[in-house]
Amino acid sequence: MSVASVVLERGIEEVLHFTTNKGVVGILASGCVKSRGELPTEKYLEYVYSPNCVKRYDAPWFGYVNLSISRINSSLFDVASGRWHRDSDLWWCVLAFDSVVLSHPGVLFATTNNMYSGVSRASGEVGLNALFESEVPQYLARVARRSSVTPLNQPTCFQAEALYPKSLSIGFLRTIYVATPEHEDVVCGQLFMLDISGVSCVVCPERFS
Repeated sequence: MSVASVVLERGIEEVLHFTTNKGVVGILASGCVKSRGELPTEKYLEYVYSPNCVKRYDAPWFGYVNLSISRINSSLFDVASGRWHRDSDLWWCVLAFDSVVLSHPGVLFATTNNMYSGVSRASGEVGLNALFESEVPQYLARVARRSSVTPLNQPTCFQAEALYPKSLSIGFLRTIYVATPEHEDVVCGQLFMLDISGVSCVVCPERFS
């Protein structure tokens, strides 16, 4: 079975990455989501870049873009939006990419948060399937478990990650989710000004939980 077969079998349609309105400007203007390790190489991105995380402890993985499958890591989002950037004028977007990106060369799959001691990483269909095991170790004695109501297209641990090497082209971007109509107007204006087609902007607060 291939990655594409697993994606089809589980009905995985979207691969997600959340970022700020400032981050969206840089992503759309540069044509890709860059890994943290790639960001300093572009002066424009140095100007608009605002990291989601105040501190990152995964330096060996700075060469990868962190993605989520079917739903965002709501725990990380809550910390980023409610603590690290609480007093800023930033707002948030969720970028939804075509699930075909999971089949691209060099993609790794992490069964839980990439920094947890219980994480297991692998590529290909073996790596992707591991995200959907009935039980997934996290750290110490903590274990994520699937239940009868866990959607088929969502990993067992909601902090599971797909690690995409270097940069991910917006050629695979399908939708930008925002929380309010006002934010939708801003993003639609950016898409128009940059002459980017094939990407829709949708107001969907539920995507942020």
